[in-house]
Amino acid sequence: MPIDARPPKQTNEDANGWVRTELESVDFGDRRLNKRGMKILQKLYGKPQSSIPQAMGSWGEAKAAYRFISNPKVTVEKILNPHQQSTRSRIQEHPVALAVQDTTELNYTAHKSTEGLGTIGSSSNLRGMHVHTTMALTPDRVPLGIIDQYTWIRPEKEYGKKVKRKQKPIEEKESVKWLISLKATEAIQQENPHVQLINVGDREADIYDLFKYASGLKSQLLVRGSWDRCVDHEENYLWPYLEAQPVAATLEITVPHKKSRKLRTATAELRFASVTIRPPSARRHKEQSVSIYAVYLHEPDPPKDADRLSWMLLTTIPVANAQEALTIVDFYAARWSIEVFHRILKSGCKIEKRQHQTAERLRKCLALDSLVAWRIQLLTMLGRETPDLPCDVVFEDYEWKALYCYVHKTTEPPVEPPTLNEAILLVARVGGFLARKSDGYPGTTVLWRGLQQLTTISFAWFAFGPGRSPP
Repeated sequence: MPIDARPPKQTNEDANGWVRTELESVDFGDRRLNKRGMKILQKLYGKPQSSIPQAMGSWGEAKAAYRFISNPKVTVEKILNPHQQSTRSRIQEHPVALAVQDTTELNYTAHKSTEGLGTIGSSSNLRGMHVHTTMALTPDRVPLGIIDQYTWIRPEKEYGKKVKRKQKPIEEKESVKWLISLKATEAIQQENPHVQLINVGDREADIYDLFKYASGLKSQLLVRGSWDRCVDHEENYLWPYLEAQPVAATLEITVPHKKSRKLRTATAELRFASVTIRPPSARRHKEQSVSIYAVYLHEPDPPKDADRLSWMLLTTIPVANAQEALTIVDFYAARWSIEVFHRILKSGCKIEKRQHQTAERLRKCLALDSLVAWRIQLLTMLGRETPDLPCDVVFEDYEWKALYCYVHKTTEPPVEPPTLNEAILLVARVGGFLARKSDGYPGTTVLWRGLQQLTTISFAWFAFGPGRSPP
């Protein structure tokens, strides 16, 4: 898989290679702002869990960062657009790309002085904002970048009016987030007819209007079903209709542990069929049914103390045999990656700890932290998917040498760079990973801890190494 290319030489004024790649086309209308944005992103990446003053390294640099974020020339769109262009370039290199989407809430209730926040959660006393992110992935779950990030503030007067919202068209509801994501995916699909784009959503995306809109697109839609919809078949409802289909395959699936639930193996049955879903009852007299496909993965006999594994997957992708149905299951399983991304944002970048005077400034900081979170997630997956690549495709020369010498307690780095997998393990060890045989592969938590230390280690390399000066 092609990795972001970078120039071989880096000057004192440049940011890290990946920062330059992601912000290559940035234009805030001022060259100084462009350079400042790169510098801030580099420092946030170096210390992702730190506050802005801590990450910037001095009060003067922190004030410059706050001025940057408050500058009206700096917008969320201008921060994300260059990265989104790079994302589209990476998508072009793959025959299939998944556009996984999901929503998370950012809780800023403790920030009493921040203006422009709205209600979140189930209590009118909670304040914050909602974020809906669409990320491009390879089918092997390598994150290619952010396709779209939609944020909104829920007015306090809207709290508790869920019933009334059902009366509105989708364009006037928060559900429009799914449609915005699908439209962004289709825009990339139109630019790249040789790539198959598949938009993936969870049960909240089980919306008739979404299937209706997707039926006329070149990109595809894959959603986990939530409603036992009326269908134009003898069984009348979706679940009974799929249950009546023959078993296409029986699978042994590893179910990961969750809280008190232990790791286990589930025996599940796979069924599939083409299906025609009807419009909601209030619109049935004026709208037509929509033809899609359904893949039903169901565990008939789960253990007594276990949650049943059961997925009803609805898609516009044609499914004609068991292998194609299995591919749909694999595509949906990749959706978990967007939840990992949001977890990195919250736990790794501490996005909910950011303090700014307005919600708009928080949105700008969110855009910067989102690039950091994507980069951390990319490193995690690249080490798994392309372990034998030399690590200098991702790490700068001074970074991997400093890292190697620090972990191995030597002043002589190897002539050839370690593999990417070896370098990521070194980062993880700096972050507290023990690297025992039973520990498996390091996760994002130890990686972002290690990356936080890597900047300090790199500058120590220049301070005590053979006469180099830091970039």
